[in-house]
Amino acid sequence: MSSSVTMPLAYQTSAQSPDWLNKGDNAWQLTAATLVGLQSFPGLVVLYGGVVKKKWAVNSAFMALYAFAAVWICWVTWAYNMSFGDKLLPLWGKARPALNQGYLVGQADLPATAHYFADGTTETPAAEPLYPMATVVYFQCVFAAITLILVAGSLLGRMSFAAWMLFVPLWLTFSYTVGAFSVWGGGFLFQWGVIDYCGGYVIHLSAGFAGFTAAYWVGPRAQKDRERFPPNNILFTLTGAGLLWMGWAGFNGGGPYAANVVASMSVLNTNICTAVSLVVWTCLDVVFFKKPSVVGAVQGMITGLVCITPAAGLVQGWAAMVMGVLAGSVPWYTMMILHKRSRLLKHVDDTLGVIHTHGVAGLLGGILTGLLADPTLCALFLPVTNSRGAFYGRAAGGAQLGKQLAGALFIIGWNVVVTSIICVAINAVVPLRMTEDKLEVGDEAVHGEEAYALWGDGELYDVTEHGPRGAAAVAPVSTTPN
Repeated sequence: MSSSVTMPLAYQTSAQSPDWLNKGDNAWQLTAATLVGLQSFPGLVVLYGGVVKKKWAVNSAFMALYAFAAVWICWVTWAYNMSFGDKLLPLWGKARPALNQGYLVGQADLPATAHYFADGTTETPAAEPLYPMATVVYFQCVFAAITLILVAGSLLGRMSFAAWMLFVPLWLTFSYTVGAFSVWGGGFLFQWGVIDYCGGYVIHLSAGFAGFTAAYWVGPRAQKDRERFPPNNILFTLTGAGLLWMGWAGFNGGGPYAANVVASMSVLNTNICTAVSLVVWTCLDVVFFKKPSVVGAVQGMITGLVCITPAAGLVQGWAAMVMGVLAGSVPWYTMMILHKRSRLLKHVDDTLGVIHTHGVAGLLGGILTGLLADPTLCALFLPVTNSRGAFYGRAAGGAQLGKQLAGALFIIGWNVVVTSIICVAINAVVPLRMTEDKLEVGDEAVHGEEAYALWGDGELYDVTEHGPRGAAAVAPVSTTPN
């Protein structure tokens, strides 16, 4: 007597569910990508709109929204394959569209990510995640988009919107794609073994130094804005910050391209480092300035998220705590102390201090990865065998630390040079900086719109300083009990 076993419907293959498709991995990767997208829109859109002076709320939020949309068009038309496609140069992939259904519904493949020994034999085959190419294109697009939005943080409150519209596709094409291919897509830093788990170098170090460089070329805000730039809505800032922190589960959790143990480790480490960094930053504010700052806490949160990113799935929990302590203190020192003493830092008007929260924190995270990367965890994720931080072996680990430093120098140098060229080229077509009359008025002059139907720029109303409120200027009603 024979019996037949029927495969459950959920596991039967079809044109919609080929035998290579892992539905769990695909579902997680799509979720992770959407979480990263929510970090940008509405996350950073709301954060930027709330953290700036009231007269720049609309412009700041719109710069972020525009970048998110523009990157999508460029990404699927040419930039994805420049970042993750076939090799053109050691630092660049071949530009071509990612729009054909035959390409997008087939199994994902990152062709240049095969890793080779010195003799040319294969050490690790190319990455082939168990879901469609469309999922990878989506996941990597939202990473590219958030990078441009982070760059915008250095330029808020004075960059011409027309110049920003040109800057986004140019910087994506000539800067971001180079970093992405070099470190992640199979380029020379990838082959050399530079570790960047999920964007400490490709995203944050790039954004920090590109934003600072662009801020130099665009020029400063109006003098009175530099002197006084109060957040118009700290609760909006916290809302955006919350989306940023929770969305980082997708940011780092999606790094392994699978719903596996590395993803779990990276999400836990992300939260550990971020919480420690926020608390350390707040404690330093209390000790040195006698007041805990909500905006300071948000900055500490961001530096923790950034610092852990290059190491999230590669370090132990205690190392994540160490990184959190340093993430909450080193960028705090550069922003709150060093910035006031450095002629260069004071000269360049980096509106939100992106050079500190992303540039310094990203560099710090990359260096600490070279020190603290655990060999067992590295073996679960990295294509280079025997990878480890210097803490786990002076020979291989010391070499890894050197690679991390060299990789950072390349990313910094490329971004400074290319961003400068892009800014000079744009300025030859349209002015980089708004006119003085627009800088004086803000959103109403630039967009014909204002964020709130409220009076003032966020300062407390004082009738002796600001005058009566028109028809509402009546004798005050006493609220004191008789």
